[in-house]
Amino acid sequence: MPDKNQAALDFLAKRRSHSPKVLTTPVPDKAQLAELLTLAARTPDHGMLVPWRFVVIEKPAMARLADLAEARAKSLGRSEEDTSKARGQFDRGNLAVAVVESPIDSPKVPTYEQTLSAGAVCLSLVNAALASGWGAGWVTGWISFDRGFAEQGLGLATNEKIAGIVHIGSFGTTPPDRNRPDIQGITTWLSE
Repeated sequence: MPDKNQAALDFLAKRRSHSPKVLTTPVPDKAQLAELLTLAARTPDHGMLVPWRFVVIEKPAMARLADLAEARAKSLGRSEEDTSKARGQFDRGNLAVAVVESPIDSPKVPTYEQTLSAGAVCLSLVNAALASGWGAGWVTGWISFDRGFAEQGLGLATNEKIAGIVHIGSFGTTPPDRNRPDIQGITTWLSE
């Protein structure tokens, strides 16, 4: 029987992301955030390509990104609801990290595996923040997939994509749990 890390298992059994809407100050300082990013980078990465990078969005940049999100929404004819939602995460935000999928040409590692690695970084960053006592939530939405926003707002190259925007901060209450999948209903056992 392997040795269990019961504290880690208890954390995973109870972990719950926070909506960026409820996150407030204080936020991690640069040293604390560097530690979280270091932990997030310890993620599955076939070929050790590091096909992702981080863009840290501090409070002063949030207003510019909120304005850009609104301008992009209007130029694309998005609804008021879409505009408000895209702008809102930056209007309310105090600290966020955009995890950027930055694929590397590789004959051995398909781009799809690199995409999965970038997604794993997002979850690892959320879990590192939560385990460190911060609140954290991973969001995307249409604004994350808009090329104009990605390139103008975050400086992404044409081959890069936003895998997720992880908001990190303090929180007042633990979010309620939500319904979880029926594991029996989504699991197939192959015995032969």
